Amino acid sequence: MKTCPDCTFVEAQVEGNEGYEVIDIGAHVRDLKAFLRLRDSDKAFDGAKKIGAVGIPCFVLDDGSVTLVPEEAGLQSRPVADGAACSLDGTGC
Repeated sequence: MKTCPDCTFVEAQVEGNEGYEVIDIGAHVRDLKAFLRLRDSDKAFDGAKKIGAVGIPCFVLDDGSVTLVPEEAGLQSRPVADGAACSLDGTGC
């Protein structure tokens, strides 16, 4: 989502890299619905849901597994010191 600082940090890293596909779940309701189905059914989101986070950005890897850890998708996490966050506790999206 364009309004998520963690998402925009990741998107900047993959820009122009055909090895990644970015899906903005805020751009179309069909993508939001697909994300919600994934979030409701995959255990990777259990921790995010427990703390009230959305669980974005998320990454579906080549083997079909899901992770919320950018490093597991070959990327870097946004430094916590950067400030803005999507969760009320300031930990991320």
